[in-house]
Amino acid sequence: MSLTDIVLVLFIALLLLYAIYDQWIMPRRHGPTLLQVPLQRRSKVDNIIFIGLIMILIYNNVTQQGPVITTTLLLALIVVSVYLSWIRTPQLLLKKQGLFFTNAWVNYDRIKGMNLSEDGILVIQLEQRNLLIRVSKLDDLEKIYHVMVENQ
Repeated sequence: MSLTDIVLVLFIALLLLYAIYDQWIMPRRHGPTLLQVPLQRRSKVDNIIFIGLIMILIYNNVTQQGPVITTTLLLALIVVSVYLSWIRTPQLLLKKQGLFFTNAWVNYDRIKGMNLSEDGILVIQLEQRNLLIRVSKLDDLEKIYHVMVENQ
């Protein structure tokens, strides 16, 4: 195995560990999940560019008659990337003492204020920054409000 293959295996393993953490471990941290709200996906353009760059590397490897394992690892990287960006949906997890947003834990007592923008984006104000929560369904905003009011 070359250094390139080792780096590819490392990145694939890290992405798979992230996917496992996001799907199975995070919902079990800090107690039971009271509400799980699907969020809007971010732009898929970045992932398309990433996949295009990997396809260029695959083309280079095949035309230069490079190792087959490198091509296989690059294809595996594409599969993991597609899963993380296109299949998996980002989620907001509301717990009894706080919430998980973008894999970061926020206690309810850190929240200084909440606002709703005209286009349906919930803005949660923390001490130093704002969280912009874009839900998939506008009806979920009312559910989020009720859970946060009951547990604050």
